[in-house]
Parts: sequence; C-alpha cells; structure tokens
Amino acid sequence: VCNLLLWGGFICFLLDESEDLRKLAEREIVSCEEEIAELKHQIVLLLIPSEETNSDLVMEVTAGVGGQEAMLFTSEIFDMYRRYAAYKKWKFEILEYFPSEIGGLRHAVASIAGLDAYKYMKFEGGVHRVQRVPKTEKQGRIHTSTMTVAILPQPTEMELKINPKDLRIETKRASGAGGQHVNTTDSAVRIVHIPTGVASECQQERSQIRNKEKAMQMLCAKLYNIKLEEETKKRNSVRKIQIGTKGRSEKIRTYNFPQDRITDHRISRSVHHIECFMLGEEMLDEMIQTLKEYANYESLMEIISGHEK
Repeated sequence: VCNLLLWGGFICFLLDESEDLRKLAEREIVSCEEEIAELKHQIVLLLIPSEETNSDLVMEVTAGVGGQEAMLFTSEIFDMYRRYAAYKKWKFEILEYFPSEIGGLRHAVASIAGLDAYKYMKFEGGVHRVQRVPKTEKQGRIHTSTMTVAILPQPTEMELKINPKDLRIETKRASGAGGQHVNTTDSAVRIVHIPTGVASECQQERSQIRNKEKAMQMLCAKLYNIKLEEETKKRNSVRKIQIGTKGRSEKIRTYNFPQDRITDHRISRSVHHIECFMLGEEMLDEMIQTLKEYANYESLMEIISGHEK
C-alpha cells in the first residue's frame, strides 16, 4: 500500500510536465485506489475468523401466524429458495413436505448442497412477514402473516459422532398425501436421540430405508445446530445481525405487496419489485451479499473492540 501511495505521489509531481503525463497519472491514481480498496477488503477477510461449518445445510420452513394465507406465503418462500439453489447451481432435495388443502405449505424440510451454500443461506434464518390482501379476502383488507425459516448446517462424520445406542428408531404407516402406499406399509420412520430428546421423522419416500436415511440426516443437522449454538455463546458476543441458525423468533424481513417493497430489518435496506425478488435470482443474491458484507463489518468491529478492552 505504501509503495502504491509513493508511486501516486511521484506521478502527481509530474502532473505539470505534459497533458499525456496528466492523463497517465489520472489513470494510475484510479488504478492504485482500486488496488488499495481490494487490499483493504482482503485484510478484513483475513482478520475475520473463518467458519468451520460445512457448506451443506438443512432448511426448515414452517407456516406461522395467518392461517391459510401464511401457508400460501410459506409455499412461495420455499419455491423462492428452490429457484435460488438452481440459480447458484446447488443441489436441492426435499426431505419432508406437508401441503395445505388450498395449495399452501404447512411445513417442509429440504437439504441444500453446493459451494458456499451455508455461507449464503445462513442469513435467511428467522421470521419472514408478508403484508398483502389475501385471495380469500372479500373486503380488500390487508392482512399480515408470517412464516419461519431455520437454516441448520449439515455436519460431516468428523464433526459429529452419534452413538447408535443413543438412538430409538420407530416405524409407522405414512399419513397424508403420498399415493397408494399411504397407510398400507410401515414406511415412515421416526428417530429419537435419547440423551437430548431431539427427534426427526420422514415419510417422504416409499422406501423405509430411504426414509431412515433422510430422518437421520435431519437429526444430525438438529444435533449439530445445538452444538454450534453452545460453542457460539461461549466464543462470541451477540451480534445485531441474525447469523447462522439463531433468530427463529426474530422478524428479519417484510414483504409488503401493496407498496411493492421488501425490507430487511437487520440492515434497514428496502428494495422494490417483489415479483423479481421472489424469483430467487439476482435481487435475492444481492440482498444476501449485502448481509454478508455487514456481518463481516460487525465481526471486524467485535475484534477491534475486543483488543481495545
């Protein structure tokens, strides 16, 4: 950085020599400023502790307050993340899916795997609020509904070891929509981790073996999430921005349809064109990038304040 500044100063000394030198100096100064900015960015990234979590994750979405409208909104948000995974070239697999009667979604679980998937998706955990006139509303009143997103990092075998003796595995007949196999075979699987009481179940597949694999995948994510939260509380102070798997009860974003506006409350940033945003492509990616940058800034401030103490 010092060399770049000295070079810039030397160029400024020659500014009066000729118009060509002036133009050359201006180009060099711009180039040096860009390189300095990039070096500052690299320094910040080096100062911030790297995450130890794997890229893969398990995402849970659940309808909140608002009845059928909340379920319809949950379905739209789930589809938005499915499209976002495709946009980022990640693998998206549904582990559980419980639809409502009118095309909404009560609850669903999906695994997302791909480069830096968790680093991006972790900022989506929390309460999402929608404000709009429901299709069933005859008087045109605006309703407020909510849904929650939980992002659970998927551990590797090295990161989480579970004793098979600590597991209770139960089988039962599947219920709800699912085809002719429903209520005819014991394909649904429920796994309970006895020491913690944490449970997961899956009835998405016809195969009991496949349902057991998916239920185990969800259970591992839940147990690993508990482990990470305990470590985070010991190591870090509480940040303003919702990071990782925390903040299920915190309202993080509002989708206001009458005003065609999406507001992220953690960074007080609003954008318009909800339909484009919910395509799960550039606009959503830009919002998450902004959240990442703000989280990096907060991490740096924590490091600086820690050294001052």
